[in-house]
Amino acid sequence: MDRQAHPPCHNATVMSSAKPLTRLYFSSELQVGRKCLLPRSQARHALRVLRLKAGAAITLFNGDGAEYEAVIDKAAEDGLVVIVRDVRAADREGPLAVTLAQAVSSGERMDFTLQKAVELGVSSIQPLATNRSIVHLDTERAAKRVLHWQSVVISACEQSGRNRVPTVEPLRGFDSWVRGLGRRPAGAHRLLLSPRGAVRLRDLERPAAGVMLLAGPEGGLAPEEEKDALAAEFSVVRLGPRVLRTETAALAALAALQTLWGDF
Repeated sequence: MDRQAHPPCHNATVMSSAKPLTRLYFSSELQVGRKCLLPRSQARHALRVLRLKAGAAITLFNGDGAEYEAVIDKAAEDGLVVIVRDVRAADREGPLAVTLAQAVSSGERMDFTLQKAVELGVSSIQPLATNRSIVHLDTERAAKRVLHWQSVVISACEQSGRNRVPTVEPLRGFDSWVRGLGRRPAGAHRLLLSPRGAVRLRDLERPAAGVMLLAGPEGGLAPEEEKDALAAEFSVVRLGPRVLRTETAALAALAALQTLWGDF
């Protein structure tokens, strides 16, 4: 029997080319039928960058796992007034909970690492000050950087469609952090990335609990820090025969973990 070519599916073409609604984070409670005032910083971004106007449809999320469909009621640079029209469950979290313990890197590298880690599904982030860290922050500057990093995470959630916001923990010194971890939870992995590791990720068993991923600074952890990490039940793993930069190592490991045990 002759086979006839199927005509193109116009509906599918329209759906795939439809422009997704702008997603914005709202830090307070959201309820259908209520008006909400988005702060000045978001209003300016929405007006000047996104070119949104009154009547535009947007999507809001506040970290509870749902998405809220809303319409801009009033657009002004001192704040956006929106009306929540509908809510739907849209939990896009993966089955693997990963905490990234990341040594602070310089310049925009830390921002890049956190942004991409969120896109790759990281659950929480612990910034660390290590012996070989290039960046040194006093208490006040550290608090400001954590707020900045949390805003980077929120922006990454807006872009990637995540409706739960990973937490950026306060900056900790490596020594006090690693010694305060206690015993590794049953079924969990603690993984220290190092080109000197003898174990590959594929050699490990699927974790019954979560994964804590430790990425050191450029040049790696100091010998005494590695010793403390081993005492805290970290396994030293390598990502191939090549030496990766700190931001590359963390992201490559996250992608590999998602492929092995996550939702890739």
